[in-house]
Amino acid sequence: MPTKDVLLVGLGCNAYILQSSKLARVTAIARSNYDVVNAKGINIRSKKYGTHESWKPYRVVSSVAEAADRPYSYVVLTTKAIPEVIKTSRVLEPLLSSPYSERHPQPTYVLLQNGLGVERDLYHSVKALNQGEPKIISTVVWIATNLVEKNVVDHNHFDRVTIGMYRHGDHLTTTNSPEEDAILTDFGNMLETGGSEVMIVPEIQRKKFAKTFWNVAFSSFSTLTGSSPTGMFRPPPKEGQSYSPYVAPQTAPEPIPVLRAILQEMITLGDFSLYELSVCLTCFLGRALGYPDNEDGLPSSLIDSTISHTAELHRDPAHTTLPSMLLDAQNGLPIEVEVILGEVVRMAKEMGVDVPRIETLYALLAIIQNQTLGGFRQPKI
Repeated sequence: MPTKDVLLVGLGCNAYILQSSKLARVTAIARSNYDVVNAKGINIRSKKYGTHESWKPYRVVSSVAEAADRPYSYVVLTTKAIPEVIKTSRVLEPLLSSPYSERHPQPTYVLLQNGLGVERDLYHSVKALNQGEPKIISTVVWIATNLVEKNVVDHNHFDRVTIGMYRHGDHLTTTNSPEEDAILTDFGNMLETGGSEVMIVPEIQRKKFAKTFWNVAFSSFSTLTGSSPTGMFRPPPKEGQSYSPYVAPQTAPEPIPVLRAILQEMITLGDFSLYELSVCLTCFLGRALGYPDNEDGLPSSLIDSTISHTAELHRDPAHTTLPSMLLDAQNGLPIEVEVILGEVVRMAKEMGVDVPRIETLYALLAIIQNQTLGGFRQPKI
């Protein structure tokens, strides 16, 4: 297979995975940490991929404008989606305007980003170029990784990526066209050959909704309390052990019923009778959006499985990875409040669904965002 040029906006473990496939020639944009990465490379400490000192991709540049000197098969965006700070179309502006847009065909864009509606702005910007229907791969990414220093990346033992084509205004078509299949298979093969676990799906938005489902509850709780989910699930240390946080034995009340109620607002109709089911079809958001209660949609069992899987992971004394929203808040950085909480609230209002608990979380996190953007929150030392 020929090697394809791939532009990665953001530098971390994904650059290593793609470059390791030998199917991608990766140009990576390192913005705030360009000087140190360009001089010393990046140090990767991964329980899955091993330790790699001073590693670099094929090329490191400092901006999208500097990278806009050649055509790319894929442009992969790994930065946080925070539209109230900067829209995706602004980040990628050199690729969406002259002279680049006149000299080169538009690439397939890949958004390795949390949240809902993150594709919309980019879709309209590419569509306005009149080069045909925009090709955008949307994703769900599960990867336990933190940038602990400007050129040091810690990565745990897993990374899973679910990929699917973005279809503007359509989240119910569940069959890929031959062209969509070819695009997804090609990019998925790069990730898989590089070592990642990849799943290709015919409809990605329900998978993104399910991921947002986790973030709405657990990332919000963690950010508002300043404690990772280990503080909700991990038992006190035994004799000879030392770790924190954990659930102190005298703590009350238990947060799980509240977490479950939040998740129920997003997905389930609860224990309604058939009559109540018929008249309350828009009571909860996931069903109102048309996602069926099965494994191909949004199964009601997702509530208990999400809680149990999270509990299992965060009971482990060795687990130290923090939710990225909490980490950003601690570092005085903007958080993904609009694409996670705000978008859910807006979708609920559009569908006529009441989500009072999620609205409360949104309002509280919006205050944190406001204080951060106003410069009133200082990084945690």
